[in-house]
Amino acid sequence: MYSKCAFCVHCEGVVVGRREMPNPQKKAIADMRFGGGGDEGLQNAQMTFNLFIRDGSALLCNDDKNEGFQSLYSY
Repeated sequence: MYSKCAFCVHCEGVVVGRREMPNPQKKAIADMRFGGGGDEGLQNAQMTFNLFIRDGSALLCNDDKNEGFQSLYSY
């Protein structure tokens, strides 16, 4: 499951220490929709998310309806 969380629409971010770090890929995708960013921005967001996972202690998931994995890239 954890290997797919970064690419799930329900992933809101990662708890790192006492902070909740938002999923940077969602912002990168939103920027791409409005004409900004691009592949490099998306790759940087993925690398940042990987750092959050390395240093984090929990994932933030908003799947309250238990819908399961839904691709972030299909929305």
